[in-house]
Amino acid sequence: MKYLWTEDRGAGLHFWQMVNQYFFAGEFVVESKGSNQGILDAVRALQPDEADIYYLAFDCVFDNMDVVNKFIELKGLVAKYPERIVLLDIICFEYIIFSFDKLVQWTGSGHKDAIDMRRHILPAVKDHMIDIDTITDEKTRKYLMGFRSYSTERVIKSLAYMLTDGDEWSIKGEKMGRCWHEDCCVLEQVNRRQCHMDLLSGIEKMRETVEKSECHKIISGI
Repeated sequence: MKYLWTEDRGAGLHFWQMVNQYFFAGEFVVESKGSNQGILDAVRALQPDEADIYYLAFDCVFDNMDVVNKFIELKGLVAKYPERIVLLDIICFEYIIFSFDKLVQWTGSGHKDAIDMRRHILPAVKDHMIDIDTITDEKTRKYLMGFRSYSTERVIKSLAYMLTDGDEWSIKGEKMGRCWHEDCCVLEQVNRRQCHMDLLSGIEKMRETVEKSECHKIISGI
């Protein structure tokens, strides 16, 4: 069997389940371990069968020492079973959405400050962290410095949530908002009008989300 373990619950787990369905024909058993600690605990106890392969979507940013310490231990455990356990190259689920090149176009977000800061932050993400020194925009730097407990993951989550704050595009609930994965609809009103997107099927939208975001690089390791 092939397993994909994620720390994500809710919308993040739903996303990986859809990736499994649409890109791998349900080949994986997708399981949430609830947290990075949950993944680490599960790997500590793991004695993989020769027929099994485990892919780990362990959220990793290098400016959070708690995460770094867990990541170092996890890499040591993974090294014991190099053909049975694969550590995926992932920052976090929210970064997949944040990095999607049609995010602003699709969601129609009105958060102009968040849109502008995203434009400055995306090219500054290197080696699993935001390189603040490369950001010259003062508004963006002030926003980053305003976090009481700063980490790249906190920043990415905060901005990603701002840019997907409508129910249809939400990435915070039990499932991703319906506009990410359901066929586009036409509102049934007297003046029939379409939303700002081209009409796409749910499968087409998921394919675009994966192929034009950080997720494309991540699943290339599977």
